[in-house]
Amino acid sequence: MEAAAEAPGGPAALSCFSYNQDCTSLAIGTTTGYRLFSLSSVEQLDQVHESNEIPDVYIVERLFSSSLVVVVSHAKPQQMNVYHFKKGTEICNYSYSSNILSIRLNRQRLVVCLEESIYIHNIKDMKLLKTILDTPPNTTGLCALSINHANSYLAYPGSATSGEIVLYDGNTLKTACTIPAHDGPLAALTFNSTGSKLASASEKGTVIRVFSIPGGQKLYEFRRGMKRYVNISSLVFSMDSQFLCASSNTETVHIFKLEHLTDSRPEEPPTWSGYMGKMFQAATNYLPAQVSGMMNQDRAFATVRLNISGQRNICALSTIQKLPRLLVTTSDGHLYIYNLDPQDGGECVLIKKHSLLGSGKMEENKENDLRPPLPQSYAATVARQSTVPSTSTMPGYSEDGGALRGEVIPEHEFATGPVCLDDENEFPPIILCRGGQPGKAKRS
Repeated sequence: MEAAAEAPGGPAALSCFSYNQDCTSLAIGTTTGYRLFSLSSVEQLDQVHESNEIPDVYIVERLFSSSLVVVVSHAKPQQMNVYHFKKGTEICNYSYSSNILSIRLNRQRLVVCLEESIYIHNIKDMKLLKTILDTPPNTTGLCALSINHANSYLAYPGSATSGEIVLYDGNTLKTACTIPAHDGPLAALTFNSTGSKLASASEKGTVIRVFSIPGGQKLYEFRRGMKRYVNISSLVFSMDSQFLCASSNTETVHIFKLEHLTDSRPEEPPTWSGYMGKMFQAATNYLPAQVSGMMNQDRAFATVRLNISGQRNICALSTIQKLPRLLVTTSDGHLYIYNLDPQDGGECVLIKKHSLLGSGKMEENKENDLRPPLPQSYAATVARQSTVPSTSTMPGYSEDGGALRGEVIPEHEFATGPVCLDDENEFPPIILCRGGQPGKAKRS
């Protein structure tokens, strides 16, 4: 859901841009800092926050609609800074052994991806739970984390030469399985909102596959095209898991519908086209599996033809003002909003274009008012009795952050004094209510 902007035609207006986990907020990074926007309205783009304290930001990730934001800049590419942006305070920072390539968040885990290692933190107190060392070279920082913290799976490439996916359980801190998803190297990974499905695409960009989680069985296979190879820049499910959207370096955005056609459909009236369709379907049973599989692949349910090509972009499928919308953010600093017909699909209609580098109207308080009510606040959830073991007894966890197990501990600093996110509407993820001076953790 995030992209580092690299426009081939010249310097990009945005250095990075990403949607939050439920696609209700957009974060952008620029040469001067970063901005956060609320995506609650079609006609109006509300700027929630702007910071110019850290220049040359190339990673900015917001945790849902909370006040927690994670920032990495080109000035210190090996350091992750975690902020409470509404209070203007730094919660903590961690320094790693090499450049940070990507960061993923949910309400339980924070994942930092380097080229050949992955760090998993407990987001509630930012302690390091696990270091996955010697991962295959991953120059783009490709990984995906389920946004469902109760089903906190992490997916990352298991090979630099083939499309193998490693599925890792972020709760038990153990590898769940490996999935031979594609012949060529991976280019995109994404989970659905519940963490029960995983979609992937290879560097060729012609075929997109969806697998069940945690079993790894193939559920769907979609073909976005056969004429040319493309670089998939964005792959995302809708929140209800009914649709899957893919964008690339071409001008076409594809939206696929996740549905299985059953044999219980009513009998169609006998027509020449219906007869030929049945004959064609029957013929696939006698063809080689590779050929028949290609013929049976589902094509796009809906599409968008962008008036730009070659620019970095990311997409999101979101419900805004009770209607399904397709959002496209481009590296030149624009947000496009399209209507999506969930029944008939077809060509999506552009209804609004916003500039992300304009003055922007500050609406920090309005954002919380417009957000749909949440079924259960995080504060109330953690107050309840739970059967989940405490962090001190959780497998793979120790109070020293892993030093006794020989983990590579990044250098880190915590804020002095209490820093508590105690607004129930924010789903507070971090509780650092201990005093003392910040210190450096010794690397092993």
